[in-house]
Amino acid sequence: MIIKVLEKGEIKKAADLVWKVFLEFDAPDYTKEGVDEFYNSVINNRDYLESLTIYGAVEDGEVLGVIATRNNGNHIALFYVSGLHHGKKIGRKLFETAISNSPTNSLTVNASPFGVPVYEHLGFKKQENEKCEKGLRFTPMKICR
Repeated sequence: MIIKVLEKGEIKKAADLVWKVFLEFDAPDYTKEGVDEFYNSVINNRDYLESLTIYGAVEDGEVLGVIATRNNGNHIALFYVSGLHHGKKIGRKLFETAISNSPTNSLTVNASPFGVPVYEHLGFKKQENEKCEKGLRFTPMKICR
């Protein structure tokens, strides 16, 4: 397995993985409005996806996980690992890649309810209480190294 910046031709594979994992782990915590908003603003928004720096964990041409940053590498926009590959340190390797490429050695994220314990495990701290916008529930979090 390698961790690399995904090329434009690999974005669809990454988006397919994100959507599949989102439906399995995040969507149960969202309303239909939230699920639709995520699909329309992220998965079905090629301009948005192409504006991100997307790192992928790739093995034999298959994308096993992704972490994507925006705001010059200071904010995690997407962080998803295939459920079949949870517990294999793929997320940790993706996270280490993202933070090592952050120009300020800090990262922010708007963590989904499912993601909050994952981010806490990585060392993130809650910055505010949970919010909900357009049906998407999230907790602003930050880590500094």
